[in-house]
Amino acid sequence: MAIIKTEACKRRDVSMWRSKYAAIFLLLALSVLFFLLRHINLLEFQNKINTTFPITRVYPVPPRQLDYCSYQPRTPEDVLEERLLLDSIAWPETPLLPVPVSLTRTSDPAHSTFTVLPARGGKRRVGDRLEARILMRDVQGRPKSFGGDVLVARLHNPALGAGVAGRVADHLNGSYTAVFPLLWEGRAQVEVTLVHPSEAVTVLRRLTRDHPDRIFFHSVFSSGSVSETMVCNVCLPSNQEPLCNYTNLHTGEPWFCYKPKKLSCDTRISHSTGGFNQNLMAKEEKLFQSGVNMKVFIRASGSDSVTVLPKEEEMQSSVLKPEPSGYYYQGVWRAPGGATVHQFNDSAVIGQCLRDKVVHLYGDSTIRQWFEYLNSVLPDLKEFDLHSPKQVGPFMAVDSVHNILVKYRCHGPPIRFGNVPTSELRYIANELDSLVGGSRTVVVFGIWSHFSTFPVEVYLRRLQGIRRAVRRLLDRAPDTLVVIRTANLKALTLYETLTNSDWYSLQRDKVLRAVFKDLNVRLVDAWEMTLAHHLPHNLHPQPPIIKNMIDVLLSYICPQ
Repeated sequence: MAIIKTEACKRRDVSMWRSKYAAIFLLLALSVLFFLLRHINLLEFQNKINTTFPITRVYPVPPRQLDYCSYQPRTPEDVLEERLLLDSIAWPETPLLPVPVSLTRTSDPAHSTFTVLPARGGKRRVGDRLEARILMRDVQGRPKSFGGDVLVARLHNPALGAGVAGRVADHLNGSYTAVFPLLWEGRAQVEVTLVHPSEAVTVLRRLTRDHPDRIFFHSVFSSGSVSETMVCNVCLPSNQEPLCNYTNLHTGEPWFCYKPKKLSCDTRISHSTGGFNQNLMAKEEKLFQSGVNMKVFIRASGSDSVTVLPKEEEMQSSVLKPEPSGYYYQGVWRAPGGATVHQFNDSAVIGQCLRDKVVHLYGDSTIRQWFEYLNSVLPDLKEFDLHSPKQVGPFMAVDSVHNILVKYRCHGPPIRFGNVPTSELRYIANELDSLVGGSRTVVVFGIWSHFSTFPVEVYLRRLQGIRRAVRRLLDRAPDTLVVIRTANLKALTLYETLTNSDWYSLQRDKVLRAVFKDLNVRLVDAWEMTLAHHLPHNLHPQPPIIKNMIDVLLSYICPQ
């Protein structure tokens, strides 16, 4: 009997062992499956970013000092997206600069050259592509051995009013390749511009890492006869003075002011730019000299132009992938591929296109330009006097003949405008959530310039909030048209560079495109439209460029 009990116990033990380890193996299998699915999603997202922005190998980005800056908790998806996007825009590291700075070993456009590479087959035709090799040298004429210079390039023909932006690849050894699609017959001339030497980028990156609050803001607190002006910013160290917390409850966007000595936090009445701390080390300003090492053309070694022949019918197109968003021909912006940009040269045609539409414009002064343009070309569009400051807004204009309403509102802080009433400090995400939307609603926003001095994370989180609001809008009203204006190049002085360099704009432009890549939104590519045009770069592009931008916008509204 005892033997029978022993065998039964053994069988029971084996059964329990199998059940126990089966559960463990099942748990392990599920863990492996979860791991694989998560990393497949990660790889898919990484591929999506790399498809949008082809990049070469880069060095790690140094950590940013944001210890005293706290955001509301975010989803794991947002955290993953942030990490991947920061990796995608990482810039090559350069050697540490001596103190004080010496220009001897810095990239010098006067000694650098580019060479147009020979055509395959000996002839160039429309639909082919052109390549130019750029070799960077320092002030003493020695070849550079590392990358990181900020270079832009375009192909143009002044007589034809033609131009297209090129793509520049960094080979991380002092050489670069600029690639252009050939889109018109006749002469095509290569133009390469050094925006910043790599050593200047080292300084710009350090400023953002170590001094993210170098532009600061003021708010006026007032009650009765008592008035106090306090410093405000996205984040402020709380160990210095008590803070007033104005973090937006809906979007989670942080904003703080130091608490007034006599007044309460709820007496804040206005917002304005407070000032700017340069924070440069000895002689670092030498790295930002217009006409010397900033926004300077690089000369060609040999001819800088080619002749483009008509396209052969049987020829396979080899234009850049992804293609440029467009190009100029006879001063008119054209879209490659099947898209069409119509010309709205008559106010009656514009009025008919916008009939029964409500156009909401949100953003900075580059979006305000669009309001001003529409207000100037539509004779029946009458602006209401809302007694708003000219720079700040809000603005509203009505065309009662065509039943058109156009509105402009600046985006929320950080915005470097003067004397904005706190009641007019609105976040774009909140404004979008207040819209009903629909086929008669057009939403346009542009937000980039005022985020340049802050770490990219601050900008990315703002975009993630706007994206959530755009999704909600399109979920409840799928036929709403949403258009985004990208960043553009600008003229650079020392101040403009330290606060709003094209390098800062380029980084944020890449982030914006990736964040909204998979949404049903349209882009007006201000970056390529300003790079490809013959007019000088300007923070506020000149009227011919604005006209082309509005033509793109109206073509989205009225595609037929």
